[in-house]
Amino acid sequence: MAAIDADPILAREFARTVVARLRAAGHEALWAGGCVRDELLGRTPADYDVATSAIPDAVRALFGRSRTLAIGAAFGVITVIGPRGAGQVEVTTFRTDAAYTDGRHPAEVRFSSAAEDAKRRDFTINGLFLDPEAGIVHDHVGGRADLEAGIVRAIGVPGLRFGEDHLRMLRAVRFAAGFGFLLEAETRAAIERLAGRVVTVSPERIAAELRAMLSRPGRGRALGLLADTGLAAVILPELAPSPSSPSAANNWRVRSAVIEALDEPSLAVGLAVLAGRNANGAMRSVTAICRRLRLSNRESRCAAWLRDALDAFGETPGMETTLQEGVVSRPWSWLQPWLAHADAPLLADALRAQAAHGLANRATAAWVSRQVERPAAELAPPPLLTGSDLLHAGIPAGAALGATLARLRALQLDGIVTTSAAARDWLAALPPASEPPSGERP
Repeated sequence: MAAIDADPILAREFARTVVARLRAAGHEALWAGGCVRDELLGRTPADYDVATSAIPDAVRALFGRSRTLAIGAAFGVITVIGPRGAGQVEVTTFRTDAAYTDGRHPAEVRFSSAAEDAKRRDFTINGLFLDPEAGIVHDHVGGRADLEAGIVRAIGVPGLRFGEDHLRMLRAVRFAAGFGFLLEAETRAAIERLAGRVVTVSPERIAAELRAMLSRPGRGRALGLLADTGLAAVILPELAPSPSSPSAANNWRVRSAVIEALDEPSLAVGLAVLAGRNANGAMRSVTAICRRLRLSNRESRCAAWLRDALDAFGETPGMETTLQEGVVSRPWSWLQPWLAHADAPLLADALRAQAAHGLANRATAAWVSRQVERPAAELAPPPLLTGSDLLHAGIPAGAALGATLARLRALQLDGIVTTSAAARDWLAALPPASEPPSGERP
């Protein structure tokens, strides 16, 4: 698999070189899987895989141990490291798989032929091989016809394919949605029947599939397929619509359309939008999902903050807290911490998309967008006094100091105290024995 930041031209040339060297050494070698699919669709492959008759030891001997990784050698996979900028290529020996005992990996593999190797893969559109020198496609599973027809079809018996590797059910949804393809009837029926088994897949792999679905075109359709096949109820039980609730199903459809309309889509933003006005408590839902899927701290914080921010700025006409008929109804000291936040552009994007589907006030969304585009120095001016200034003025460290700083910041943002001198005068006028009022911050 090529590195994410690999140069597409260099990655392609390196993948051709890998095939050429294997063939020069007397081995059969072909491009395989997703890169072939993308080539036939006229897309630039994200990475390249090579399938070969060479066994792992022969691959390592040919390319050298310093340029190869044997992490997947037990499954016939050797990673060949390319020159700078070219990424890497996974070279897999043609194989057939024994039984899958953990719902994810075969218990053992047996090296075989290209035709047998194709039959152990997941979907026909991913079971194609390509000779990059002659441009000849080798199709042992009917993948080319399905690619032309726009169909995602499991190879062989769908129930067996999904029983071997439960993650394949999520991959089927991702491919169908991302390419705008249809799920073949028996393939879809098998997913609906076996959806509950996806719970055995590691949280990290589920998160990776969701991340890929919700950050790419077709994400709205992916969410629809997750709900319709029953997968959403397994991987997102806090948010998935109940089959017996038409209103919940409609809410899911609308929010899926909002996520499709995002300019800056991501898993964190998608979860925040889906959790809106959730009967179980939006924030509790987001927190539980992030914890269960083991999302990074950055993703978790973003999702939780954005869910709070969307609630703060109102989701339905008449509920907005920032604008009433074009007039700001909240003090700037309340608004500014939201708008100066690092993720405020995501808030503006989500509000715009929600407004387009009736879940937020258009005027509010437009106003927020204008605010987050203001220069940082204007949106978040430096404080008039620092904590050190307050300590020198006799404010004790701890809660009293924090509360005084917050109150002074609010007065500054609201234009009541505008200079450092005025701030010192305000500070000097505070009753020495009283606790300063705390400022309200989101």
